[in-house]
Amino acid sequence: MRKLATVFAMAALGAGLLAAPAIGGEAAVSGQAVYQRWCVHCHSDGRGNPGTDSLRVKYGGKVSPVLLERTDLTPQAVAVFVRQGVLSMAPFRKTEISDVELTALAAYVASGGK
Repeated sequence: MRKLATVFAMAALGAGLLAAPAIGGEAAVSGQAVYQRWCVHCHSDGRGNPGTDSLRVKYGGKVSPVLLERTDLTPQAVAVFVRQGVLSMAPFRKTEISDVELTALAAYVASGGK
């Protein structure tokens, strides 16, 4: 019975892998989807979002505290902030946001959500 369950699990996993659109061996990733999953809760517009509130205090109105309104962020800077953390933001591990997801997220944020 155990062998049969293993065979079914392997077949299901294989079917899922074959169905995924691959880019360099990994499924295509949407920067917007990663942002919605991990970032929007702290960095969206309005009060009560810890990342936005923290940046509002830090920049004192000189720079937009809303990440997707910023024009001064590069993908490289976003990637460093995500991996290392900054101010009250904890770092994200590769087990939370993979390198492929981070690349997509960094491009999305640096482009102002476009």
